[in-house]
Amino acid sequence: QVQLVEVGGGLVQAGGSLRLSCTASGGTFRTYTMAWFRQAPGKEREFVSAITWSGYNTYYADSVKGRFTISRDNAKNTVSLQMDTLKPEDTAVYYCASGVVVNTYELARKYAYWGQGTQVTVSS
Repeated sequence: QVQLVEVGGGLVQAGGSLRLSCTASGGTFRTYTMAWFRQAPGKEREFVSAITWSGYNTYYADSVKGRFTISRDNAKNTVSLQMDTLKPEDTAVYYCASGVVVNTYELARKYAYWGQGTQVTVSS
């Protein structure tokens, strides 16, 4: 059973930066695609970014492209999301997810394991 724990959320002003990290335990981390999703109040969970097991391929939602950077360290079983130039519309609970996913990285149902989420609030 894979367990995911996110840290790094918080309150930041628009234009600022935050770095989220997710540490995995159990399972074989280096074989899983890792992803970040987010969910704002009253909205559906949406894809933010994904990174393949090797780290060579990354994917981003159009809304965060150029501002967010995903990375992973398979030796430490961690995946990170560097968020720069934050906007109020980035406010949401951010979730780390993992699974054996090939293509369709943006589909939440493809991921078997989820963290508990961490709140990111961007003030205007």
